[in-house]
Order: sequence, then C-alpha cells, then structure tokens
Amino acid sequence: MQFLFSTAITVASGRARAWIRKLQVQARRPWDFLFRGLTYLLVLVVLCTVVGIAWVMLSNSLPTIQTFGWSFLTNEAFDPVHNTFGVRPALFGTLETALFALIVALPLGVGTAIFLVDFCPRALRAPLGFIVDLLAAIPSIVLGLWGAVVMVPWLQNTGQPWLQKYLGFLPFFQGEIHGYSILAGGLLLIVMILPILTAISREVMLVVPKAQREGLLALGATRWEVIRYAVLPFARAGIAGGAILALGRALGETIAVTLVIGNQAASPSLHLFDTGYTLSSVIANQFGEATPGLFQSAVLEAGLILLIITLIVNIFARLLISRLGRERVGGLVV
Repeated sequence: MQFLFSTAITVASGRARAWIRKLQVQARRPWDFLFRGLTYLLVLVVLCTVVGIAWVMLSNSLPTIQTFGWSFLTNEAFDPVHNTFGVRPALFGTLETALFALIVALPLGVGTAIFLVDFCPRALRAPLGFIVDLLAAIPSIVLGLWGAVVMVPWLQNTGQPWLQKYLGFLPFFQGEIHGYSILAGGLLLIVMILPILTAISREVMLVVPKAQREGLLALGATRWEVIRYAVLPFARAGIAGGAILALGRALGETIAVTLVIGNQAASPSLHLFDTGYTLSSVIANQFGEATPGLFQSAVLEAGLILLIITLIVNIFARLLISRLGRERVGGLVV
C-alpha cells in the first residue's frame, strides 16, 4: 500500500512539474498562448452555434413531435386548416432531386475536370477553369429565375415529350407532362452543383505527383491508363469529398428549386414528370403564414429533419473520406 501511495505521489509531482514548465514556456511566448486560446474560442463558438440551432429547432418542434410522432414522416397531407401535418412527399422529393442531380452531375463533373487537366489545350485551361469557377458564384435566385423562364417551358414543349417518346419504357419518364416537375428541380440542381464538383475534382487532380504520371508513361501506358491507374485512385478521396459537399448543397437548396418544382405534394413515385415538394420548399412556402402552434411547429420540424439529414450526410462523408484515405493504391497509402 505504501509503495502504491509513493508511486502515485511521484506521478502526480511529475505531472505538476511538467505543467509548471509548460506555463513557464507559455509565459515566455505570450502571443502563442493568446493565439491558441483564440482558436479554442472560435471552435467553441462554432460548436455552440450548431448546438444552439439544433436546440432551438428541437424545442420548437416538440408540439408536433408529441402530437404526430413518427407519423409526421409518413403523412402525406400538410394541411394547416385541419391541423394535419406530414412531410412524406417533401422528404421523398428532397432525396429524389438531390440524388438525381448527384448521379448525373458526378460523372459530368469528373469528366470535365479530366478534360481541363489532361486534354484541354494549354491556352484554354485558364479561361475555361475561370468560367467553371464563375458558374459556382451565380446566385441561386438567378438560376431559379432562368429555370422558371427558360428551362420549364422548354421541358414542357420539347424536353419531356422527347423523353416520353424515346425513353417512355422507363418508369422515370412516364406520366402526365408538366413543365414544373421533379425533373426540372433535378436539372436545376445539376447546373448548381456541377461547378463545385468540377472545381474540386480539378484541384485534387492537379496535386497528383508528376512522378506517378511519368512512371506509368515510361512503362508504355496510354493517357487513359495514366488517368485510370494513377490520377483517379490518388484523387478519389477529394472527389468523394466534393461529391458529398455538392450533395449537401443540393439537399438544402431552397429558392431555385421552389421556383421550378411545382410545389404540389404528390404521392412518392419514380415519375420525374410529376410535380413535387422538398423540405426546403415547405419551409419557404409555409413559414411566412405559419401561426403559433402546430402549424409553426410543423414547419420547424421540417427544418429539423433537414438538419438531421445534413448531419448524417456529413458524418458519412467523413467516414468515407477517412476510409478512402487509408486504403493502399499501388503499394502506397494515399
């Protein structure tokens, strides 16, 4: 017992001396100490902000959570007149438009990045790259107005009839033709997230070591084989991060999609020609008229669901990127 007691005293005194030495070093370098404290404070502010937002959304959503429970996710009616609320069509519309946009935009963005890095003439690389970056800076309301004025009439008169004529055997292109539709919302999201995917993919491809490219070329590999075996494996973590970042924007986009999706709740289906709703559209359309009580609580719970979906997507993204970063490619950890 005495031996254990003396050992504990020795360990405690050693830690105390180490702590005192650390304070002495920090006293000689006060600016490092202040900078470290400032960074800790900023991190704390960010964490408190996220927790505060989540708490406000959760506390104000309690009336509908207690009233409807899980049925809030399965009810199709969002009817403030009869105090019946549900977000099933909006939840499905959010996921459908976002996934449709990501599935189409990902190969387009990666392909555009490959062209800009490896195949584009040197004189055009900088101008085309600048144009891609410029597209990402266009305000969403401007894209939404373009979609409502130009894209929706074109879809109704030309695009959707053509798709129904030649691809109508697929369930995605069946049903009554509407200009305002889930298809319009998905196409607009493609335009919005494509610059993000392209810019991030291009940047991560540019940092691929030249030794990997030159090594494969020296072995007689074609340019496509260099891209396949050297560039894409090295850049996959960055491309995955860009895809999740684009998905996050697609999930939370509000005004632009609201202007073109139709804002009419319909039963969930695979028909892209149907009008639809998203969680962001519900919030944008209903919040201004929401009266205190279940109506306002239902709108805030829709925002809470969107926040939870975004957090889940970001957590999945971190796990995916971490796993891709630890995998071995060609005997090296990238």
